[in-house]
Amino acid sequence: MKTLSNNQLTIQVSPHGAELSSIVNNATGKEYLWQADPAYWKRHSPVLFPIVGSLWNNEYHHKGTAYQLSQHGFARDKEFELIKESDTELRFRLHESEDTLKLYPFPFNLEIGYRLAGNQIEVIWFVENTGKEELHFQIGAHPAFYYPYYNEESQQRGFFSFDRQEGLTYKLIQEKGCIGDQEYPLILNAEGLLSLDTHTFDKDALVLENSQIKRVDLLDHDGSSYLTVYFTAPVVGLWSPPAKNAPFVCIEPWYGRCDRVNYTGEYKDKDWMQHLQPGEVFNASYFIEIHK
Repeated sequence: MKTLSNNQLTIQVSPHGAELSSIVNNATGKEYLWQADPAYWKRHSPVLFPIVGSLWNNEYHHKGTAYQLSQHGFARDKEFELIKESDTELRFRLHESEDTLKLYPFPFNLEIGYRLAGNQIEVIWFVENTGKEELHFQIGAHPAFYYPYYNEESQQRGFFSFDRQEGLTYKLIQEKGCIGDQEYPLILNAEGLLSLDTHTFDKDALVLENSQIKRVDLLDHDGSSYLTVYFTAPVVGLWSPPAKNAPFVCIEPWYGRCDRVNYTGEYKDKDWMQHLQPGEVFNASYFIEIHK
């Protein structure tokens, strides 16, 4: 485990999956990141690569060949190499191997970085096409945050606030972990907030597409901001395990998304697929900001 600390926050990152594993407020000792109790969910903040979500029947097709990939891809279960360590930044690297090429026939260089500044953590994604053909991929985040107010006996969990309040829509995961086409209106309360309770995620994740929002605030039960996630990703998933009364909620920026129900087309033509020509690179970041 690697550690970064300043006068406000201390974070820990595991080389296994290059996964952010802890965010602690130094003044209070409070932990913000879910601590992976398998009774609810065994991860903290996995990196999703080279797919986000599930494939239809766990299978995709590329140039006439069928490949198998389980939900969210393989990066979260691989050992990354530490390539940079300073007082403010950690950076990890994974590249293709004999094992990954059996699942995903593309050479690649994937780097995951964490930069700490004040009360903010920048999570950095870098993907490079090191092969001789076009590279197709998706990448996403899955950070899980403790609810600011959790009482097992109460249904109320707090609120989400967004940088947009009008006309928000979402889609739902339906069959075999894949998404339906129907869009539903996201119903906010009179203050423009999404109330979070034990039934908010009864139908699984809420998936907002087409860059509808770029900021999600997790608010305490009194409406004050607890933490914020900022991003430029075109898709974001909001999730807590259905029917488990879990103590956490996930805010997930994605450059990608699970298959549509019954999708059997080419891998390169999946919704929200990213593409790199040989030698090209993809750079993106998202930010976690701790408020109290």
